[in-house]
Amino acid sequence: MASRKHSLSRRFDSAEQEAYLRIWRLHERLCMLEDEVFKAHSITSQQYNTLRLLKARQPEPLQTLQIARRLISHAPDITRLLDGLENKGLILRARSSVSRRVVEVFITLAGLDLLAALAKPLKEMHQRQLGHLDAGRLDQLNELLRQAGVPHEPPESPWI
Repeated sequence: MASRKHSLSRRFDSAEQEAYLRIWRLHERLCMLEDEVFKAHSITSQQYNTLRLLKARQPEPLQTLQIARRLISHAPDITRLLDGLENKGLILRARSSVSRRVVEVFITLAGLDLLAALAKPLKEMHQRQLGHLDAGRLDQLNELLRQAGVPHEPPESPWI
């Protein structure tokens, strides 16, 4: 094992680079499994994340900018993302009664039904992604990832 570790370390400029590249590669591998599930339901991971956020707030709406700030991955065009969900009947948008410039977004029954249909396939996907790690290792991994993210998240972030 020592020779493998030695040969790997020569492929990276630093331990930080190695960690970053391992996280990036793992992200890509995990996303491949995720894409299979979402593609079968004709949505993207960002659309799923949006529906999840809306479900957590129902029956209250979320404003468009609140959704954009809370998404796990940056959405450069939140309007297009919401257009896609609205075209599928998964959300409704309405102008705020307080300010016409504010758009409020609600999840529909079809959106809730889709989340219910995704629950089992997503649980199985997460098991395929990281089920080989026991609970203690998952706790360690989550804590390390939380610590690594602290300098990159705003103080009010739920991720730290």
